[in-house]
Amino acid sequence: MKKKYLESAQLFKVLSDPNRLMIIDMLSCGELCACVILETFHFSQPTLSHHMKSLCVSGFVKARREGKWTYYSLNGAVAKKLRKILETVTTPKNNCICHEITCKEDCP
Repeated sequence: MKKKYLESAQLFKVLSDPNRLMIIDMLSCGELCACVILETFHFSQPTLSHHMKSLCVSGFVKARREGKWTYYSLNGAVAKKLRKILETVTTPKNNCICHEITCKEDCP
């Protein structure tokens, strides 16, 4: 069971960087060339490559090469999975982890 929490935490870790979150927001409108993404930020191309690699490895973003250019787009399936994770951990359910916890005598 802890494996699913570890995998979920890794997805959230990728999103914890404000630049990556901004990139995902940019890609929510559709596919973009790396050069267009880079114009928005005040960092180097290697820094953008680092962020894009993290986003691609996590599965949030898909990359497509066309000649010397790389185009990026959101992976809708991973976005949907993230929404499902949030819904699951923030709503009551019969198989909630809290049902595995027993209160000790000094619990209120």
